[in-house]
Amino acid sequence: MIIRVAHSPDSDDAFMFYPLVRGLIDTEGLEFEHILADIETLNREALKGTYEVSAISFHAYPYVADKYAVLPSGGSVGEGYGPIVVSREEIESLKGKKVAVPGELTTAFLTLKLYEPEIEHVVYPFDKVIDAVLKGEVDAGLVIHEGQLSYKDYGLKKVVDLGEWWKKEYGLPLPLGCNVVRKDLGKEVIKKIERLMRKSVEYALKEKEKALEYAINYARDLKEDPNRTEKFVSMYVNERTIDYGEEGREAVRLLLKLGKERGIIKAEIPEKIFSDELF
Repeated sequence: MIIRVAHSPDSDDAFMFYPLVRGLIDTEGLEFEHILADIETLNREALKGTYEVSAISFHAYPYVADKYAVLPSGGSVGEGYGPIVVSREEIESLKGKKVAVPGELTTAFLTLKLYEPEIEHVVYPFDKVIDAVLKGEVDAGLVIHEGQLSYKDYGLKKVVDLGEWWKKEYGLPLPLGCNVVRKDLGKEVIKKIERLMRKSVEYALKEKEKALEYAINYARDLKEDPNRTEKFVSMYVNERTIDYGEEGREAVRLLLKLGKERGIIKAEIPEKIFSDELF
């Protein structure tokens, strides 16, 4: 059986999927085909139920909950850090400001709206947000992925780290991205995928040096600095990626609950979110 796995061409995703891509773990009879696309494209494809397994933003999950469940492994969670709003000049308040964002279904956008509802947002591809700020097309930009480490190289200033703000406000880590599995695959296949996703993350963390050698090819503007690539990967592939844990799951439910209560999320939040809660 072929399982299409769609994920971002980022160093952290590449790191955690390395064992599956390279056939380093027993796939229990499943054949995996990897599809690479940016996160907002993956969010949109998940709305259609395109792929059997996909990385998506947690913000997008309520809109695809009829088709997918969140795998217990493979999440990207910020432990007191996360997407960063940057600007050319010091900004005290984002209220009324024009902000470049990497997609309306990204968790970064959801968190930004929780932080400051009264912004004027403009959608850009995630890798064009910094350019938009530098060119003065917007007052500020919401950077994700490696841009969280590289924005200083452009002389930009941090307005707010949304993961840091979330931690101070709610005392929890910030869940950003997850891997989801299509519910129509059935219990047996879903359980296999749960095991394999966990094994892939565990193997990558155990063989960190080899996994980093593979992941650095996807590091974009961090390619020239292996130390920063390792730092970025370590930020988003760690023990919480093996399993969210109770605190991580609490954070997921709170994030979605707040998004719904404040009118940012229009879809209903399901009672059962994780695949290991289905059976």
